[in-house]
Amino acid sequence: MENVQQNPLGTDSIPKLMFKFSVPSIIAMIVGALYNIVDQLFIGQAVGTLGNAATNIAFPLSTSCIAVSLLFGIGAASCFNLSMGRGEKEKSPFYIGNAIIMLFSSGVILFIITQLFLTQILKACGSPNDVLPYAQTYVRITSFGFPFLILSVGGGHIIRADGSPKISMFCNILGAVINVILDAIFIFGFNMGMAGAAYATIIGQIASTVVVIIYMKNFKTVPLLAKHFKLNINYIKEVASIGMASGINQLSMMIVQIILNNSLRYYGGLSIYGEAIPIACAGITMKVSQLFFSVVIGLSQGSQPIESFNYGAKKYHRVKYTYILANKAGAIISIIAFILFQLFPREIISLFGSATEEYYQFATKFFRIFLFFICINFIQPITSTFFTSIGKPIKGIFLSLTRQIIYLLPLIIILPLFFGIDGIIFAGPAADLIAAITCLITISIEFKNMKQLELVEEHQNIHL
Repeated sequence: MENVQQNPLGTDSIPKLMFKFSVPSIIAMIVGALYNIVDQLFIGQAVGTLGNAATNIAFPLSTSCIAVSLLFGIGAASCFNLSMGRGEKEKSPFYIGNAIIMLFSSGVILFIITQLFLTQILKACGSPNDVLPYAQTYVRITSFGFPFLILSVGGGHIIRADGSPKISMFCNILGAVINVILDAIFIFGFNMGMAGAAYATIIGQIASTVVVIIYMKNFKTVPLLAKHFKLNINYIKEVASIGMASGINQLSMMIVQIILNNSLRYYGGLSIYGEAIPIACAGITMKVSQLFFSVVIGLSQGSQPIESFNYGAKKYHRVKYTYILANKAGAIISIIAFILFQLFPREIISLFGSATEEYYQFATKFFRIFLFFICINFIQPITSTFFTSIGKPIKGIFLSLTRQIIYLLPLIIILPLFFGIDGIIFAGPAADLIAAITCLITISIEFKNMKQLELVEEHQNIHL
């Protein structure tokens, strides 16, 4: 237990640890979000509304890759830190090795499926006929990068769990910088349009993956040997069960994106806006809001190793303090985002290319209303990750499903039956409010349970 007591995760000040782990994580998440946003910016300027709509149609496929990345990446990171917190140094590297194999092989499977059923998948994602050729060009190329995207994102979480958040940040920054530079060269320099954006994306992802592979050969906390990469169903099940909440959260986002695209296409076709404008505007709104969520998710990921280790070490007061500190920081970010999104929606949307007045009218309305409760959206991701971090995946899974699947999805389907396309817009804030309330109730119950564990631990220490 000596190593447990001396580990800085269990002894250093919580604000210091939160800064150390969260800031690089936030930067890494923001940079990761820029993969999609930069493509959208360049495509919006060079291709226009149909190009913007195409990237939104393709977005669920990228989300599916992130879901797998978080399933095995955060799952392995949490299992590794929990195991190290319990002093199980021999067991912990098996979680890492098994996760690495699953990350890359899952990417290969997704690539094959996408190539075989590309048109069917894009139509299922809600692609109108005039958008389909643009989406086909983009996804046919970007799907080659799926194994690298999954391994680089999932590997980043594992690197962070090993106590190297700056390396994880560098991994993401390298890929994004390469993506931005090549976007400008391929789209404007070589006039390659959608294909140029796609090639820039996968080259950046490959560069990030190279960093991950090099790091794994020099793992810091424990050495990673060949035996640790031999697949073991027990380790895989444990990793997947812990990472399930984060993975399902992304998977639910993908499902909602698909239903949302189809609903916008249908009800947009019945409105003055047509099919493509609502899909393009929603895509821009989602990707801009992704910058906000990148900060919040970065906070939750930065708190993960602190919460996991201290819960494993039975230092419950440190676990609670970490969660509360993450929420305080999340509240500040959320209020800033709310002010920007309410005051400057048209200015933000204009960055993604010029369009018709109908386009700006719908985009501004969608932006302001759909994101109205972004001021409380920090609660759900931080809380669902908290339960994953302390080894309670069932609660984490439930909370990760609340905003997207349990609340938003039914509202997207039901409200438009009465209010048309406006019903889709109002479904967003309604789901955000109910999800936040659910999380507050659940965490208050857990804190009471943790208080009881603290009292039991104090009683046992007195009698030792």
